[in-house]
Amino acid sequence: MPEAFFWGAFASSSLVLGGVLALNLRLSHRLIGLVMGFGAGVLISAVAFELFAEAAASVENRNSAATGLFAGSLTFFAGDAFIDRMGGEGRKSMVGRQGGGVALAIVLGIVLDGIPESFVVGMGLVDGGGVGVAFIVAVFLSNLPEAAAASSGLGDSGWNTSRIYLLWVVVSLVAGLASALGYGVFSDASGDAVAFVLAFAAGAILTMLADTMMPEAFEQGGRAVGLLTTLGFGLAFAIGTLD
Repeated sequence: MPEAFFWGAFASSSLVLGGVLALNLRLSHRLIGLVMGFGAGVLISAVAFELFAEAAASVENRNSAATGLFAGSLTFFAGDAFIDRMGGEGRKSMVGRQGGGVALAIVLGIVLDGIPESFVVGMGLVDGGGVGVAFIVAVFLSNLPEAAAASSGLGDSGWNTSRIYLLWVVVSLVAGLASALGYGVFSDASGDAVAFVLAFAAGAILTMLADTMMPEAFEQGGRAVGLLTTLGFGLAFAIGTLD
């Protein structure tokens, strides 16, 4: 379990790095948008080849994988809608849309975005099965632009630097706990249960990408985001073949 905590926190530690880069280098919104597109491509590849393909291949009845996929999507959709009503809408905006939001809702929303992938990191350490290095790398790379975008927006909306850094440290620790929980809960789980949860996480992550990450990337980065998304997808696939 300590190992699962470490890898979950490590994969999310790039949130802190992304915040540091955004707040100290004052990256342009266009550049952040382009990098967000790259990160989205990385996660799409991880979802397709490291999560859903693994879930579908590990069970005889693929209906459980399909059920998990849509259950994850609906769960994230409902949770995201609830947090938006609390005041967490625009939490990943890089142009300061967080200004009218509630701090707690913004924090909870960011945690919601990261829990599915962190949970899966821990599951991947059970008996050496599930996902591995490729997925951890994908999460690490995708977190960089997410944190850069949100940090830029939070700074523009009035959050001070130390508060933003504290946010990312807390989220990284929560990610470590979610990873440890994923390891602990599924250390003795059946193959069907593991497949369902992998597919559940895939659905939640895909919905998050479509809802909060990709629209912001295209709005700020322009048409070239499509090229960077494809590049991220291809790089993550290449990393996956080495895992």
